[in-house]
Amino acid sequence: MELSGILAYLVSLAVMAGIYAVFCLGLNIQWGYTGLFNIGIAGFFCVGAYTSALITTPKPTGLYAQYVQQVIGLDQPFIIGILGAALVCGFIAFLIGIPTLKLREDYLAMTLLAMGEAIQVIGYNFKPIAKGNIGVIVPDPFRWAGDSRYIVVAIIVFGLSILVLFYLEKLIRSPLGRMLRAIRDNDDAAEALGKDITRIRMKTIVLASVFGSIGGALDAFKAGGLISTSYHRVSWTFWPWVIVVLGGTANNTGITLGTFVFVAIR
Repeated sequence: MELSGILAYLVSLAVMAGIYAVFCLGLNIQWGYTGLFNIGIAGFFCVGAYTSALITTPKPTGLYAQYVQQVIGLDQPFIIGILGAALVCGFIAFLIGIPTLKLREDYLAMTLLAMGEAIQVIGYNFKPIAKGNIGVIVPDPFRWAGDSRYIVVAIIVFGLSILVLFYLEKLIRSPLGRMLRAIRDNDDAAEALGKDITRIRMKTIVLASVFGSIGGALDAFKAGGLISTSYHRVSWTFWPWVIVVLGGTANNTGITLGTFVFVAIR
């Protein structure tokens, strides 16, 4: 089924805006509700994309395997790729958070930026995992939809972004959400009340990295291939920060709607 011009535009808008919405909602949890200034978020997006790709990609054999030098390929279903990306990225965020979350805000921002850049450098140069500058071809989990593939992708991505929005709206109305806002507004007062600031911030950065990894995984499956240089700071650090600021810091609904407006006019 060949999509008409308007329908094709709407489908493309739903896919890209949905991916950005999931990613920016994760960033909003860090900055809008907890006050963590993370400018290394592109690294988590990259990890999610590569992890999901390597989990779902069959291990190369024959001459092709010798050429690409890839040693990982688990040939697992789409949903396993998404869950695997979330688990791996959450674990990496936990490891990063151990030495960094006790740092002052400016040092924390610089450290997270360096970590994000290091992840991309590894992804570009370490061929056994990421094939270096050759990139990774991702299996198409939506090929069963045939000519309606792009419509199916749009429905899945858009639906997932709405689910993330509902989850975060429920979270911020919970005791944990109120504590996050208290830490953002005055972490000294929250600590004086006996709250473990470092542990709560750790939860936040892990949760945000999970959403970032899901966005990266969706982008990889949508595109059918990836290379680490495509996850540069403009598209996956600068633009998400613009969306969060323009959509309204600590406003999940505004950021979700703002994402669709931003992608539509960009």
